[in-house]
Amino acid sequence: MPFGLYISVPFCRTKCTYCNFASDVFSRVVFDRYVARVCEEIEHASETAEPMGGLFERSVDSIYLGGGTPTILEIAQLKQLFVTISQNFTVLPGAEITVECAPGTLSQAIVDTLAGCGVNRVSLGVQSFVDHEAASVGRLHKREIVLDDVARLRAAGISNINIDLIAGLPHQTRESWDYSLNELIVLNLPHASVYMLEVDEDSRLGREVMAGGQKYHAHFVPDDDLTADFYEVACERLNAVGIEQYEISNFARAGFESRHNLKYWTRQPYFGFGVDAHSMIVTAGKGAVRFSNPDALEKYIAATPQKRVLISPEAALQETLFLGLRMNRGVRFDDAARVFGEDAVTSFAATISESIGDGLLERKGAVVRLTARGRMLSNEVFQKFISPDISLATLTQ
Repeated sequence: MPFGLYISVPFCRTKCTYCNFASDVFSRVVFDRYVARVCEEIEHASETAEPMGGLFERSVDSIYLGGGTPTILEIAQLKQLFVTISQNFTVLPGAEITVECAPGTLSQAIVDTLAGCGVNRVSLGVQSFVDHEAASVGRLHKREIVLDDVARLRAAGISNINIDLIAGLPHQTRESWDYSLNELIVLNLPHASVYMLEVDEDSRLGREVMAGGQKYHAHFVPDDDLTADFYEVACERLNAVGIEQYEISNFARAGFESRHNLKYWTRQPYFGFGVDAHSMIVTAGKGAVRFSNPDALEKYIAATPQKRVLISPEAALQETLFLGLRMNRGVRFDDAARVFGEDAVTSFAATISESIGDGLLERKGAVVRLTARGRMLSNEVFQKFISPDISLATLTQ
């Protein structure tokens, strides 16, 4: 089965206050060292797979440059990454090639470079079309910049564009959220991602909200109920215009679902390169192994050993259930039983019945899926299906 490739570029122009990823602002002096290290890692991918116990595959049908902001790299550095990939992997015709971009980083030269490197999908981290909301969390763009970026991408032949929005940003109101949704819908894009603001200790804004403080506009963050309302409104409005929800946070017109992300959710093999990148590849015994790079830049550049986890049949079943439940189509338990055995699947019967009783899951024939309420409380549902030692975050990049 072809690999999906993920390349992490952990560099940003500014660190957004809500961000809990392994990205930050670094001197451009580091960029060359980092790109050289990633290219070295790509060149030795087959040698990495062997001691991990996984089977290496040179064919690739999806590539995803994420971060961070890959488009703050120099043109020569972006080209170096794509050339190195093409020299070491066979990129199949029609492969989905995505680059994450921050609005305002897409100079015409960068747009032309992306198109020239075969990029056919771009994900724009807009978060809000309301300028003061975007500015309050450290975003540097304005609405007009987003519209210009979209127009120039389309002119370059890149029309498969995703826009991210975040529900629950500081200063957000029902009216301003409607405005952002209106702007998104008018653009007539094929894909959208809608996330609810994560309030946790891994971001500056999250820590301030939890502490009840006022830095980073934390005292203007909508409460949980209002944020949930924003998300529900987004689901209704996007579905109504044909941008249909297919995963908890993702919406697409028919045929434009993110093929790369579907690899994560359907447990297809993928290989990650760069800071905090994760990989999952199959083993000779038809099992799978996961391994990951350090989440600190200097440790990664110094080639600190990767962490490796061999996935047991029990863990594989748990992943199949909770990752499958992320998608609106849900999980077919008869399919899972054929792969993992009837007894293994039946062991979750009580958990499923309890969740159905709580209004979190629904069953139709052999298919079990989240209800609308279950999608709002998805992590709570997923924890019922996985062992305490499995991290939800590591399974979805």
